[in-house]
Amino acid sequence: MSRAAAATPRRSAAARAVAVNPTEAQRPESAAAAPVLEELRIRGLGVIEDAVLDLGLGLTVLTGETGVGKTMVVTGLGLLLGARADTGTLRAGTEQASVEGLLLLPPGSDELRRRVAEAGGQVGEDGELVAARTVSAEGRSRAYLAGRSVPVALLAEIGGALVAVHGQSDQQRLLAPALQRAALDRYAGAALSEPLAGYQRDYAQLREVVAELAEVRNNRAERARELDLLSFGLDEIAAVAPAAGEDHALREEEDRLGHVENLRQAAAAAHRLLAGEAEDAETSPDAVTLLARAARELTGPARHDPALHGLAERLEETSYLLADLATDLSGYLRGLDADPHRLAAVAERRAQLARLTRKYGEDVDAVLAWAQAAQARVADLSGDEDRLEELQAREAELLERLARAGEQVSAARGAAAGRLADQVGAELRQLAMPAARLHVAVEQREQPDGLPVGGRRVAFGPDGVDEVEFRLAAHAGAPQRPLARGASGGELSRVMLAVEVVLAGVAPVPVFVFDEVDAGVGGKAAVEVGRRLARLAATAQVLVVTHLPQVAAYADRHLVVRKVEGGPVTSTDVLRLDEPGRVRELARMLAGQEDSATAAAHASELLATAAAEKGR
Repeated sequence: MSRAAAATPRRSAAARAVAVNPTEAQRPESAAAAPVLEELRIRGLGVIEDAVLDLGLGLTVLTGETGVGKTMVVTGLGLLLGARADTGTLRAGTEQASVEGLLLLPPGSDELRRRVAEAGGQVGEDGELVAARTVSAEGRSRAYLAGRSVPVALLAEIGGALVAVHGQSDQQRLLAPALQRAALDRYAGAALSEPLAGYQRDYAQLREVVAELAEVRNNRAERARELDLLSFGLDEIAAVAPAAGEDHALREEEDRLGHVENLRQAAAAAHRLLAGEAEDAETSPDAVTLLARAARELTGPARHDPALHGLAERLEETSYLLADLATDLSGYLRGLDADPHRLAAVAERRAQLARLTRKYGEDVDAVLAWAQAAQARVADLSGDEDRLEELQAREAELLERLARAGEQVSAARGAAAGRLADQVGAELRQLAMPAARLHVAVEQREQPDGLPVGGRRVAFGPDGVDEVEFRLAAHAGAPQRPLARGASGGELSRVMLAVEVVLAGVAPVPVFVFDEVDAGVGGKAAVEVGRRLARLAATAQVLVVTHLPQVAAYADRHLVVRKVEGGPVTSTDVLRLDEPGRVRELARMLAGQEDSATAAAHASELLATAAAEKGR
């Protein structure tokens, strides 16, 4: 691709349609219905100053001389997928590296569109989704999705569901037992996923029950002490038996009893004044009499003025009120009794209540609220033994269920393991390993105090009771050995490719990226690697970094990375090759001489053979 094209990495839908090869247009619907990584733009990474990779459906190969930056393409893609940023990969003199990817989402990509919408982004009308990542020289990293800043973890989550990257380090990860088990589980499909989901639900419940059991057992002494304290407090409160609001009522009663003489004198004086019983009553009539006289004075004239009539009525009403008040004062005086015994009893009762409020609340109502909460807590603590028995019964039930579910999961894995080994073995025979045999061992994790499952005592884990190990007998008569000890680098590459080809038929991934998956492979095996990659590309998008012309010949799209001389710092460019360009590049890869007629003839033969096989 030229520099001019690199300046405008995003193209219209019409331009994309023109760019699709005839072979791509004939891809199966399963490939067309999957998300596609259409373009990848990398700036400021390694020797790459600014490069745009024109990708798409089918098999895309990336070739070039050693050291021109092919692996930087995989590094850039890894950044886009959420890999850890390394400032050491930035181009010399560059303040920031950036990677931008253009994804095309087909209709029906509902889950992916939902995650984008949750992040605040929006997929374009043509299904376009732009993901980007920047890394500064200071180590700051930013991620973007549909133009919105998002956590890097979100790019990793989305990328992990769409793209499977395989390189030399990924081959090493294939040696991890957990990933071998994951590969087997992918292959087993619904026959395993359904019983495994039930097992995992029971396992999660068991963890909760075990945690609660441990808490109950470990805290029994502390809970017993708490129960004793609460029971003592409740007994103390029950002995006093306070009533709601009693402390306020007693305080008022004690205040009244302590000032009964003053209260009696004041009430009596007020009553005498109202009722006309004061010593100077003859010269100073009582208030009721005065109000009645005033009302009579207004009665006659009030007929001539409504305002005065209203005042007369108010005077009359007031006289009635004063008469009632005089009566009430008389009754208050009759009920007011000085009882020193009652005063002492009230003081003693208030002292009892004060002892409670010092311990359990600011007033009696708060004490009663504490008692209510304490009773509920006592009921909870008193049920420890019942709860312990209940949890132990629940634990036993879940362990029994897990034992049955573990057997089902192990059986499903065992059945799938045989089929996977057979299919991978068939692929290996086509990859110039005719006598190689892969054995997928499914064995239960044994533990002396574990539960009996299938005749063994096993330990439960979050994914079952099984340990899965891929073992390879590389040639006739060779013993089965774990991949880490039984496979060379080239053999491991072919095993990985064979596994992915087999898995693609049952658990497809939309996009595969292989970085020198053909390392350590040559001759006929290299041709078979190319064939398998082409087969994988029939149902997925495949990007391959390769040094082998036998692999590159199977490409639907051939990109070459080349050095650009003349600047102070070496840079690279990425070109998409036409048919003559592919012949020259394959000739260079075959003989190191792109102008060699013999090498060109061999390259043309490779291309023709690959095209014929893909056509079949």
